[in-house]
Amino acid sequence: MNLTAWLTIVGICALGAMSPGPSLAMVLKHTLNGGRRQGMIAGAVHGLGVGLYAFICLSGLAVLILTSTELFRALQIAGAAYLLWMGIQGLRSRTKPDQPLVRIETHAAVRDGLLIVFLNPKIAVFFIALFSQVVGSETSFAARAGFASTAMVLDAGWYLLVAWLFSNPVWLAHLQRKAVWLDRLFGVVLVGLAGKLALELL
Repeated sequence: MNLTAWLTIVGICALGAMSPGPSLAMVLKHTLNGGRRQGMIAGAVHGLGVGLYAFICLSGLAVLILTSTELFRALQIAGAAYLLWMGIQGLRSRTKPDQPLVRIETHAAVRDGLLIVFLNPKIAVFFIALFSQVVGSETSFAARAGFASTAMVLDAGWYLLVAWLFSNPVWLAHLQRKAVWLDRLFGVVLVGLAGKLALELL
């Protein structure tokens, strides 16, 4: 594996993982409603999804997504619909301050972690643009797997850190007292992102 190529991937993937967006909102939502364990599950599964997407791109299969207008558009529509659904769930949060939080099931963290990745074809665009700069026909399978694993570890590591930090008992207790309003804030963000995607489809 070429060290320069690997460092390029590390830098760009790290910046990509840390950029705020629906994935961050999703991990924070699960952390606040389910605690550290559930937030970390959402973050780890998200990282796994990113790693699989990266490997798909490195294997050349993602080109099918980008060259098929219908498939690309279908994924965009599904992604916008899913963000809208998640946003509406947040906006409908009605728990009163003196009531216990309604825990979200663990399988929901797994579902959200995967779907928020796979219903976003722009991730394929990101990886193809990145890997086209550092991967050639002579790049071995082991190197490609290493690049995909790097993307997975960086993404999962970032969101595991987010879940760990925001599940600190002192912070978590304070944030959970405002969970309803935070859920609604995340809802507004997700609905806004869904609207932006919908406008791009027009």
